[in-house]
Amino acid sequence: MELKARSSAAAIAQEERYGAHNYHPLPVVLAKGEGVYLWDIEGKRYLDFLSAYSAVNQGHCHPRIIAALTEQAQTLTLTSRAFYNDILGPYEEYITRYFGYDKVLPMNTGVEGGETALKLARKWGYQVKGIPDNQAKIVFARNNFWGRTLAAISSSTDPSSYKGFGPYMPGYELIPYNDLAALELALQDPHVAAFMVEPIQGEAGVVVPDPGYLHRARELCSQYQVLLICDEVQTGLCRTGKMLAVDHEQVRPDILILGKALSGGVLPVSAVLADDQVMLCIQPGEHGSTYGGNPLACRVAIEALQVLKDEKLAENAEAMGQRFRQALLGLQKEVPFISTIRGKGLLNAVVIEPFADGRTAWDVCLALKEKGLLCKPTHGDIIRFAPPLVIDTTQMDQSLEIISEVLLNFA
Repeated sequence: MELKARSSAAAIAQEERYGAHNYHPLPVVLAKGEGVYLWDIEGKRYLDFLSAYSAVNQGHCHPRIIAALTEQAQTLTLTSRAFYNDILGPYEEYITRYFGYDKVLPMNTGVEGGETALKLARKWGYQVKGIPDNQAKIVFARNNFWGRTLAAISSSTDPSSYKGFGPYMPGYELIPYNDLAALELALQDPHVAAFMVEPIQGEAGVVVPDPGYLHRARELCSQYQVLLICDEVQTGLCRTGKMLAVDHEQVRPDILILGKALSGGVLPVSAVLADDQVMLCIQPGEHGSTYGGNPLACRVAIEALQVLKDEKLAENAEAMGQRFRQALLGLQKEVPFISTIRGKGLLNAVVIEPFADGRTAWDVCLALKEKGLLCKPTHGDIIRFAPPLVIDTTQMDQSLEIISEVLLNFA
């Protein structure tokens, strides 16, 4: 059996035949990545404007991260947590000092990070806040997205995520995003243990809350003795022009969830950070993961985090994001179907008004692909633009030329 498909058509047919039909990818089959670029099987080069949903903030196959991966993979990859290993402790010290928390609980995927945060919050609610057993509540904002486990979809307002998968997790309450009055009303319930929120709602279409929303949410959570859980799996690690999106408002969550770019996109690594008062509510045997905290992941995560600082990727994301939005705002005057441009740093979205001929944002993305730029629509009318944070001025200007040409052709 050949390990690689010979053509894009063959690869797509093979996936269709043998894989579950739980994704609808853009029709491009990628075979190589480097920096901001991807290549398909036939050798065509593309500018990547999705970054594996912000997992490759440091760029594809960053040489330092790959070197760390390769070196550690030849020494020790997995022991499970039945034993200590020589990399986990240094990683735990590194990441807790990096973000300023007492403790870290290492996991693998972003959704596992979310599940871990909710378990911590419930346990804290019973042990510290004094919520009666089995009555703890978690408050979420509508249109949230943090994965597709049963617990995650139970907090979803998107039928494509939750429909047909019930019964759902109890103890959840949903309120409107960016609505402080609704938040305060919900937090007055003494059974609420936590408010879990994305600083910017990514999957919902890069929805940015009003200035001051996160700061006031922090104040309200403190006032009502509720944990603030910030899901920074997509928005964190320099994506929005700061190390964390909450840094734009100087907010410190009680529980911080990280993932995606924590490994630079080379393997699943996530982390939940909290102080002792929260983290030590969980004791041995109450939570864990065979792969969580494995030596390979720890070594890679240290390097991935160091690259973010050494290469000043937050600063570059801020500068390139400003350049991107300014160009799109200028283009909006010539392209009437662009209704909204929004974002922070290099997490941006363009909202497309419906075309009279029935075309959608999907068709725009197909046209962009043909011109050598890859991105993906969400919710039918929104295109997310999120390139690796290593993109430079020349590459950004080339990308803007492609985007402008395609959008003007649709006008």
